[in-house]
Amino acid sequence: MTRRENIAPASTWSIEGNRRALGELASRENFPVATRLLPARHRADLRAVYGFARLVDDIGDEAPQEERAGLLDLVDGDLDRIYGTGTPRLPQLRRLAATVAARSIPETPFRRLVQANRQDQEVHRYGTFGELLEYCTLSADPVGRIVLHVFGAARPGLLESSDRVCTALQIIEHCQDVGEDHRRGRIYLPADDLRRFDCTEDDLARPVTPTRLRGVLALEAGRARELLDRGAEPLISGLSGWARLAVAGYVAGGRAALAALARGRYDVLAHPPRPHRARLLAGWARALGRG
Repeated sequence: MTRRENIAPASTWSIEGNRRALGELASRENFPVATRLLPARHRADLRAVYGFARLVDDIGDEAPQEERAGLLDLVDGDLDRIYGTGTPRLPQLRRLAATVAARSIPETPFRRLVQANRQDQEVHRYGTFGELLEYCTLSADPVGRIVLHVFGAARPGLLESSDRVCTALQIIEHCQDVGEDHRRGRIYLPADDLRRFDCTEDDLARPVTPTRLRGVLALEAGRARELLDRGAEPLISGLSGWARLAVAGYVAGGRAALAALARGRYDVLAHPPRPHRARLLAGWARALGRG
């Protein structure tokens, strides 16, 4: 047996039951997931993919610290089975197996998502924006690549644009979740940028976002906007049909989140900003029109 196969599921944290319902995901995320406008086959595949991503994130964020490595080993073991000859043991991975087979999704993006959560257990600070971008190649970019495979659109010319969009969305989420991340002992805002604005870690624990920290958030949001602009147009214009509809929704969600950050003057500690539904839908329509 491999080391992974010797690991028993942890008894103090339920992989299947930790989330009350996978359906909560769509309402809590900034970006449309398995929108009702898509055909049932695409909705099912996207739910399977996001179910996997949410499972891995929940293990990395919410499982008891001492159990996280073992639980991630369980996930890796089931990926071994999906891409080998075995049957996955975890329900989320069993659902994923059907999507992987039907859409011919490669193994690497899933492994990178697990690796990102392993990194989260060891790396809690990022010195430069470049280091943060490297982390996003593990934590964000694989999701976009998997989504393109779901729609049969994972063409080489689109992958780089997808990476830019996904990295932008990840940075936006880091801006929104500064307080929550800090409570978990993590800071994704680059240390170089915090020093540039004379911020200390104590600023991330305040009840109201200090002006100097708002400056850092505005800087990161501006970088995310640039990445989103560079990636969105070639990506959406290179897609058609349901793929174009779905990806335009992700882009619109990012733009709406950026607008909410600016509207709230980057006070993410007192009032974490979330995009308005009407603004999101309008942005979705604009993104489709630009393609």
